[in-house]
Order: sequence, then C-alpha cells, then structure tokens
Amino acid sequence: MAEEQAPEPTGDKLLKVLTALGNPHRMRIVAALTARRNYVSALAREIGMGRPLLHMHLKLLEGAGLVVGSLEAADDGKTVKYFDVAPFLYELTPEVIHEAVRTLTDTREGRAEAHGTTNTADTTKEETK
Repeated sequence: MAEEQAPEPTGDKLLKVLTALGNPHRMRIVAALTARRNYVSALAREIGMGRPLLHMHLKLLEGAGLVVGSLEAADDGKTVKYFDVAPFLYELTPEVIHEAVRTLTDTREGRAEAHGTTNTADTTKEETK
C-alpha cells in the first residue's frame, strides 16, 4: 500500500504551530509530555512553572493541535485534566511556506506586506478613500 502524504498545512495553521513552538516554555512542556502524559499540578512542579502560566501555555499548545487534554475522574472523586502530546509532523521547506502564504486569512496591511501578498479588495478600498 502506498504511503499517503499528509496535506500541507494552511498558512493560519502553520502560524499557530510555529507560534506555539516559538517559546522555550512551550517547547519544554511538549518535551515533558513526550516522556509521559501528566496533569497540570504535577507538570507545573516538574518544569518549575506556576499553574496559571502553565494553563496559558497549554491552552496555546492545545489550540495549535500539539497537545490534547482529557478530563478523568481520580480515585478520590475529583476530576483531573491530563495532557498528552498529540501526534504531529510538519515538514518545513521554502515550498511549504510559499504555499501556506497563499492561504493566510490575516490580510491586515502590515501582515500582507510582510508576507509578500496583497488583498486587492483592501487595496481598492484604500485607493478610494
């Protein structure tokens, strides 16, 4: 059977993933969860981070699809949220970036210029002002 190639990420998805991994704390969280799944309090102690800050980082990682949280009932009846690393694989090449830029939805002027794209509708609005 031929191996299926994963679809290339959209520009927005790629930005979410790169933003999530572009922080040393979040990289440490992914590394720790690669070793084993964990719940917030234990993970906070393991990596030396406060729970509120850890929650913020986990929310970003979860939003990017890099970690997955699941609620489970503990033996004492409390509900505990465990986090696991989600399986992911991204190949980052100039061609992937080129294709991803075409699908970016953030068309603010500065962002579009930085990505080498323009939105003709926005340009037309600006020209008519």
